[in-house]
Amino acid sequence: MSGLKFSEDHEWIEVDGDTATVGITDYAQEQLGDVVFVDLPALGTELAVGDDVAVVESVKAASEIFAPLSGVIIEVNEDLEADPSKVNESAESNGWFFKMTIEDPSELDGLMDRDAYNAFIAKL
Repeated sequence: MSGLKFSEDHEWIEVDGDTATVGITDYAQEQLGDVVFVDLPALGTELAVGDDVAVVESVKAASEIFAPLSGVIIEVNEDLEADPSKVNESAESNGWFFKMTIEDPSELDGLMDRDAYNAFIAKL
């Protein structure tokens, strides 16, 4: 996926035109352990980069999900509310959290590609 980007907060962002699908990386879900609850944002929520958007809770800890871009929430993955374990099963596909508009495409320049993200987590 050429449109896949990563944040230092361990979110992945799949870009499709002016829409971004956001979830947490495999690395993040491995660090969390078994996910037991997901609190998703409301549709229409306006976000700026770095805003708290969602919460993911595991047997070990609760963790905030931050907005990797500015925009508006246009869809949430309601499947996660019924079955939060989808985050563990397929964090970087079916375990996505929300879709949002991309208000400022230049913000994508501040995100990493997969190679840069892999180098980033190798240093942690």
